[in-house]
This record gives sequence, structure tokens and C-alpha cells, in this order.
Amino acid sequence: MNAATNFILNGINTTNIDLWSDEVLALWMPIAAYWIFSIFWHFVMKAEIPYFEQYRIHAIGEIENRNKVSFSKVLCMVLLQQIVQFILGLFILHPADSVRNTIKQGWWTEVFLTWKLPGLNVSFFLASFVNWIIIPIIQFVSAMIILDAHQYFFHRLFHMNKFLYKHVHSHHHRLYVPYAFGALYNHPIEGFLLDSVGAALAFELTQMSTKMGTLFFTFSTLKTVDDHCGYAIPWDPLQFLFENNVQYHDIHHQSFGIKRNFSQPFFTFWDKLLGTEMSPLKKVVEIKEAN
Repeated sequence: MNAATNFILNGINTTNIDLWSDEVLALWMPIAAYWIFSIFWHFVMKAEIPYFEQYRIHAIGEIENRNKVSFSKVLCMVLLQQIVQFILGLFILHPADSVRNTIKQGWWTEVFLTWKLPGLNVSFFLASFVNWIIIPIIQFVSAMIILDAHQYFFHRLFHMNKFLYKHVHSHHHRLYVPYAFGALYNHPIEGFLLDSVGAALAFELTQMSTKMGTLFFTFSTLKTVDDHCGYAIPWDPLQFLFENNVQYHDIHHQSFGIKRNFSQPFFTFWDKLLGTEMSPLKKVVEIKEAN
């Protein structure tokens, strides 16, 4: 144990950590977003503000009555997972290639110059627009699609394989009534395979910049927390802009929907394509028909 501890500490010391560098920001910004956004929703839940209460999905008291894990254990497991991921990230981070974007922009400038556009300024403007606007948008959306595909198939596997469900994924499903802090409450193996590996794959395959990666990781964290917040807020952009939202994911946490709605955190097309979708509207219809 001492040898392992010394290895980790020596590795961290030799990296000369700069908390404001692009690489380290990509590690701690999503963590900060998780705690700040979760604290906000936790305050809303505990304060029982009348305006928000009209949008609460589950009745007051269901968290304590139905959930099978304590609030303190949820926080401890999330904190442990974040510490491990932060330390591992320090070892695999490498300085961003600051020249890469300049080279790309120069390449695009040459492309537009070969089109015989009127002047270098026009070519440079178009190259800048493609390099700093169009390509990042394509990268960001592509990363969302990649992360969705990764999480859908691993998430579904964790449900379909009895061993994996019993010993790994069932930890998250101790939360029958999701709440914000529980968004990242997972078995460490699941947290690594679904969240860490999925985000890393999306980042590497799209070749996005470190700054864009920080934005993507942070946005994904905010979306995941929002999907577990327990309030169906009509004006919440993370809910009305995405069909895969808090109501959609809440179905998955209930006994009747545990084999449905595997998609997360952005889109629902994998559920639609593979027949595992149960939309909130469809569930309402089924309840009415049953009655």
C-alpha cells in the first residue's frame, strides 16, 4: 500500500500541476459543475418551494421510503469515484498541441485561396469561420452521438447480463426515486466503463481541442445531473431541447421501465431503433388503459 501511495504522490508531484491549465481544467470543471448543480437541486428539493413543487415527479418523502441507499453513502461513492478519475486523468494528460489549430487554419486558408476568392482577407475569414465555428460544432455533436452509442450498449449489457446487473449496475438502481446527487452514484467499475471511457472515446475520436473537451465533459455532467433532478421543469432547456430528459430517464428507474430507456444522456434514437423505448406519453396511455 505504501509503495502504491508513493507512486501516485510522486507521479502527481512530477506533473507540476497547474489548476488553470487546459488539461487540468478538463478534469476539475465537470466535478465542480456536478457539485454546484446538485447543490442547487438539493436546495430546491429540501426547501419545498411551491413553484417548483408543482413540477416534482415523485411525492415528498418517497426518497427516504423507496430508495435503498443512504444519502451519505451516495455522496461518499461519488466523491471516491471522482478522486480516482482525477488522479488517473493526471497520468494520461499531455500538453495540448497549441500549434494544431494554427496549422489547420493555415490549411483551410490555402484551400480557400485555391478557389480564387477575392483576396487573402476573405480566405482567412472563411478559414477562421470553418476552423473555429463549423468544425467545433461538428465535433461536439459527433461526440454526443459517440457517447450515446457507447453508453446505450454498455448500459443495456449491464441490465441483460445477470452477473453484471447484480454485482455492478444494481448499485445505481438502489435509487428508485432519482435525485441530483445520485446522478453519478455508480459502482466504480461502471463509472469507469460508462462515464470515463465513453467520454475519453468521444474526445479522442472527434479530435476536439482540450478547451472543447472541457466544455463537452462539463455539459455532459450537467445533463446527467438534470436527468436525475426529480423535477420536470417546462422551461429547463436541458429538458425541452432533449427528448431524453428527466421524465424519460425516471421511467428507467421504476420497476415497470427497468428494461426500457437505456439511452443516455442526450438522444433516444438507439431506444427507438432497437425497440427499448418507453416514452412518458406512452406510459400515461398504458396507465389509463390499465385503469
